[in-house]
Amino acid sequence: MPVDGERTAEEWRRHAREFVDRDLHPIAARIDREDRIPEEAIRALARERFLGLGIPPSWDGAGGDGRCVAAVLEELARGSAAVAVLVAVHLSVCASPILVWGSEAQQERYLRPLARGERIGAFALTEPGAGSDAGALRTRYTAGPDGFVLAGSKMFISNAVSAGIVVLFATRDPALGHAGISAFLVPPGTGGFSVAQRLDKLGLRGSETTELVLERVRLPPDALLGPEGAGLRIALTSLAGGRVGIAACALGVAHAAFEEMRAAVRDSDDPWKRHALARAYAELAAARSLVGEAADRRDAGAPFVIEASVAKLVASRAAVSIASAGVDVAGPAGVGGSAEPQRLLRDARVFPLVEGTTEVQELVIARRLLGEEPAREAGPSRGPDG
Repeated sequence: MPVDGERTAEEWRRHAREFVDRDLHPIAARIDREDRIPEEAIRALARERFLGLGIPPSWDGAGGDGRCVAAVLEELARGSAAVAVLVAVHLSVCASPILVWGSEAQQERYLRPLARGERIGAFALTEPGAGSDAGALRTRYTAGPDGFVLAGSKMFISNAVSAGIVVLFATRDPALGHAGISAFLVPPGTGGFSVAQRLDKLGLRGSETTELVLERVRLPPDALLGPEGAGLRIALTSLAGGRVGIAACALGVAHAAFEEMRAAVRDSDDPWKRHALARAYAELAAARSLVGEAADRRDAGAPFVIEASVAKLVASRAAVSIASAGVDVAGPAGVGGSAEPQRLLRDARVFPLVEGTTEVQELVIARRLLGEEPAREAGPSRGPDG
């Protein structure tokens, strides 16, 4: 096997598949039941270099392009969607913006340990009253000679309990709209920063989903990520890349549900079940093609916002459709408390809601097609263009 930076996407896929079959799939039901990813599983992700994917070896990462990341996330989600989402959030919306927008000092302090898997990354944008509309943030910050003071709350934040660093967004003044938003690097343990509650969920159990509270959180000047006022650009760039990762996770759940269905249909001559299997395969193949296209365009530095939203939209729908059909094919055996089909359906049902709902993806696609969406996703010259 080649060293990290020289592995192809298919070599990474094989590596991830072996890991999933050996180490992850056997504990997937326990992760779901206990709503917790064991520490030893996170250490294994670091050991196998999955937490450093897409990060250059110069920053202690494993290298690899978007195709490599998508392949690994699909395979991880085939074993446990909760684990795949932890990795997707860590890479796509925490490590990636630090790689693109961070200063050399910030990259040294945070990117290296993220790449080695010594820290887990989180991304805090959504608020109780600001989900789909990032410009409606109410978490405020004030700036002074000694740094920044933040106050407010965040909701539905992944990885925050385990996080070693959070990329967090706040506005200087809501009246400024998008221009008032900035991004900050907040280490857990900072005074006034706390996890208020961990939320119980239908699916993706094991993936931490939390509410965060900021009570006069004081940050030094070097906690600012990118220029002041560039927060929305950073958020949208990160989310576009994040949608490719989440689409790959949804694809993995669809893949697992398809394999469960195929096993159930193998010894059946029921024509309805065979038609369902064929439809599922077509949906899976279409979704995989779209995820690959979005990853390729991002790797090439081409605009990929539409492709990311289309991939996320189609892969999420495929996951729900195939997992639902899988339960139907399995019949009563598929809905028991420990049955694989019902777990996959619960996991699949979350994907149309995360990283932008289905309706948000449709609006993004329509606005781009009509030329109405401003190109706010563009990053600095040293980073990929969204």
